[in-house]
Amino acid sequence: MESKVSEGGLNVTLTIRLLMHGKEVGSIIGKKGETVKKMREESGARINISEGNCPERIVTITGPTDAIFKAFAMIAYKFEEDITNSMSNSTATSKPPVTLRLVVPASQCGSLIGKGGSKIKEIRESTGAQVQVAGDMLPNSTERAVTISGTPDAIIQCVKQICVVMLESPPKGATIPYRPKPASTPVIFAGGQAYTIQGQYAIPHPDQLTKLHQLAMQQTPFTPLGQTTPAFPGEKLPLHSSEEAQNLMGQSSGLDASPPASTHELTIPNDLIGCIIGRQGTKINEIRQMSGAQIKIANATEGSSERQITITGTPANISLAQYLINASFPDPELHGRTFPA
Repeated sequence: MESKVSEGGLNVTLTIRLLMHGKEVGSIIGKKGETVKKMREESGARINISEGNCPERIVTITGPTDAIFKAFAMIAYKFEEDITNSMSNSTATSKPPVTLRLVVPASQCGSLIGKGGSKIKEIRESTGAQVQVAGDMLPNSTERAVTISGTPDAIIQCVKQICVVMLESPPKGATIPYRPKPASTPVIFAGGQAYTIQGQYAIPHPDQLTKLHQLAMQQTPFTPLGQTTPAFPGEKLPLHSSEEAQNLMGQSSGLDASPPASTHELTIPNDLIGCIIGRQGTKINEIRQMSGAQIKIANATEGSSERQITITGTPANISLAQYLINASFPDPELHGRTFPA
């Protein structure tokens, strides 16, 4: 089976899902949809792009394996062309690799990684592409992102090998597909300007929100440099804990102009505490890093159905930590709800 698939000769119908940012989707669609139309016609694959005003979109490619490989080749070469064009207006000397993100059922990721990472290592070495399987599932789904980067040729070979694994190890049980959320992103205020967050980037927000913020700031006579005041629209903050995020939040401004630290206490039901802590403490560490607040979770006490959380920091740190804690609950109805101490 493997040799037939890698030659693109096995007539098996497969569906591969890709996660793309808006700009990447725009490149694939092309002016008046010409690019995607050409890709469909020349590859013979069905290419569907999810609807909705989302920062991320799902591109679904379905067809016989050889049609899928042709479609992937066209996408990879289109992205390389975009990189080349962007470099002609840039001072960068080294060419960044083409990167694609596949969305794969979590139940198939074990086969893709292999025992002790043997399979993924073999794919990396034989194709020359970098392959990373995300540790956590995508929100509200049982799928994980698999990021592939390298030259277009390396990516095509890599996709072929991943298809082999997916054919040999079908998903187990039901798969809950990842659906990107609409772009009702939260707003962050910094330096009197309102920003919405997309991925790891801050996009200046329409003027009316800035005006609202300025009205709110008239209530407080002094706003220290580097302080931010988050809004609470009840949506998850789509940020990764990164230097960019911290700089955006003003936590790395290096200016010692913060107001004195204060403490705020919350009580959280025991059954929700795991959402805040995350796997091996990853979520709580991310919240600490992004908010700049100190967060302590009390040990469970016998007979109590709640745990106490103590947040210490500036008012802005505490507000952002509270917001991020509320945003980590799985039930959207709980977002924006503050649990009193």
